[in-house]
Amino acid sequence: MMVPAVLLLLGALTAVLAPRLLARAQWPEREPVVALWAWQCVVGATLLCLALSMLLSAAAAWQAVRGRLFAVAPHGVVDAYELGAAGGPWATATALALACGGLWTGAMLTREVLRARARRRAQGAELLVRAPLLPGEEPEAGRLVVLEGPRPEAWWQPGAVPQLVVTTAALGRLKGSQLDAVLAHEQGHAAARHDWLLHCSRALSRGFPQVPVFAAFEAEMHRLVELAADDVASRRYGRLTIALALVGLNEDRGVFGPSPTAQAHVPQRVRRLLSASPRLSPGRRLRLTALATLVPAVPLLVAFVPGLSALR
Repeated sequence: MMVPAVLLLLGALTAVLAPRLLARAQWPEREPVVALWAWQCVVGATLLCLALSMLLSAAAAWQAVRGRLFAVAPHGVVDAYELGAAGGPWATATALALACGGLWTGAMLTREVLRARARRRAQGAELLVRAPLLPGEEPEAGRLVVLEGPRPEAWWQPGAVPQLVVTTAALGRLKGSQLDAVLAHEQGHAAARHDWLLHCSRALSRGFPQVPVFAAFEAEMHRLVELAADDVASRRYGRLTIALALVGLNEDRGVFGPSPTAQAHVPQRVRRLLSASPRLSPGRRLRLTALATLVPAVPLLVAFVPGLSALR
């Protein structure tokens, strides 16, 4: 029963140490796309440790599970895991607890997706009320919808025909290529499917609010997806253009004052764009990406080492 216990310990260490290392690093601000991948690998490795520990614990607790899990494995491989002598209350309790956690995770993700779809349908219906189609006008006729509104706002309306929605106040604030930069920013979100990252992080955070790594995962996803979309827009229209667009859309909301607000990340994004910190070299980006990719491979190596050793 050593391998399931080692996997549980490895999952706990990954959940505790990896977020701290990422929080101390300076490079995520310069390479948000690589940081997004690193966070996904950390969370994926944590979940993989728990899933593998659950399978091996279940194999130790129940002969039926062991038979299916090692159906095509040589007899020596089964002996290498010492599952027959490791069964008992501890293995049963571990397998059941981890299985319940997996079911709860799936339920939270399903609930989050259903709620997101309900919000999109409600927003789409509201958009049709505020901007009804003219006679003969097709829904896919344009990707830009202008609404009457005193507050400068711009957002991406997902759906079968995604659209950028802006208010008349925003059009009055956005000058030159700033509107195009905002469109590029929102298109960056849509192309990278950042909504799915936000759904997954929110589901894990709300399903397991007492697990720090999941709370940090949600907070970092909200921050990093905005930085990544800012970079998409800045590469096409320049850092100054997207920075001025952010200021124009948010200057009346008090986000640049001394008191923190719900949009406190906006001043940080503007300062980042204006500081123009250089990107990392391609070689370092490749090394960081490869290192992050190796993180989920560690639990697989731990889980398969006894079986591979028995085949020698």
